[in-house]
Amino acid sequence: MPRTSRLALAAIVPLLLTLVACGDDSGEDATGGGLDTVTIEGDVGSAPKVTWGGQVSVSEVESETLVTGDGAEVAEGDQVLTHLWIGNGFTQQTALDTYEEKKPELITVDDQIGKVFHDALEGHTIGSRVAIAAPASEAFGESGNPTLGIANKDSVVIVVDMVSGVLDGPQGTDKDAPDWTPEIIEDPENPGVPSSFDFTDAPDPAPRLRIAPLVQGDGATVEKGQTIVVNYMGQVFDGKAPFDSSYSRGEPTSFQIGVGAVVKGWDQALVGRAVGSRVLLSIPPELGYGKEGNPDAGIKGTDTLYFVVDILAAG
Repeated sequence: MPRTSRLALAAIVPLLLTLVACGDDSGEDATGGGLDTVTIEGDVGSAPKVTWGGQVSVSEVESETLVTGDGAEVAEGDQVLTHLWIGNGFTQQTALDTYEEKKPELITVDDQIGKVFHDALEGHTIGSRVAIAAPASEAFGESGNPTLGIANKDSVVIVVDMVSGVLDGPQGTDKDAPDWTPEIIEDPENPGVPSSFDFTDAPDPAPRLRIAPLVQGDGATVEKGQTIVVNYMGQVFDGKAPFDSSYSRGEPTSFQIGVGAVVKGWDQALVGRAVGSRVLLSIPPELGYGKEGNPDAGIKGTDTLYFVVDILAAG
């Protein structure tokens, strides 16, 4: 859990969708080829080496699958951990690079991301790399994307890596809950989805981090520095209702783990777990929000935090 009451969603996708009132015509007279003008090298998940052979000028979208992954096929409505590289085909400058900070973005394949990005994901398989050359107006709308330094008459080259799919829920082997854990109350309209904790029969919390695997995942092991996708619910000991829950918002969230982006208890507990796991955590104040607590979330500096966390993807 982050140091605010909600995990902030990444800003990359909104940036892709940014449209302003007008752009300039700096690329209007550019001439050149399409994808055959650039050379793209490297492995899926690592930064592409893009070599420009000249300006890129295309009147329609060109797409090429450079690597075909062996994972599941991406369908409408799926969420995908995705690395993106975008270059301005006129200036030949990098406009966006999620590889640089090693932070793939969680993207939902729907009509909110635009047709170019939608088509780069839907129908391809996890583990694939797709290259695109497109007029800026096709990728971002008639105004281009000045926030990324892309004018309305420019062209863009896009590299999309489908790093990981996202599970719908925990997947693996069920484990018995230890005696110290509170009861998980499920949403009556969504069986299996946590809605709150019942602490009636739970003992007082211990002054240390406790981790209870409720489902032992059968996926890859989470590594320090990776971006993970989780669903979670948090409630203070003896609290009557959760102070935060991604389940109730209807969508998981993503963040880097093991690098201080979330509270220490999460960094310590989730690195080394397997994708597909569901874990229940008891986090003492010093590994949560410390002596100051989090007043905005109603958390005092003496509160022990309890979480249920589903690890749905890592990349």
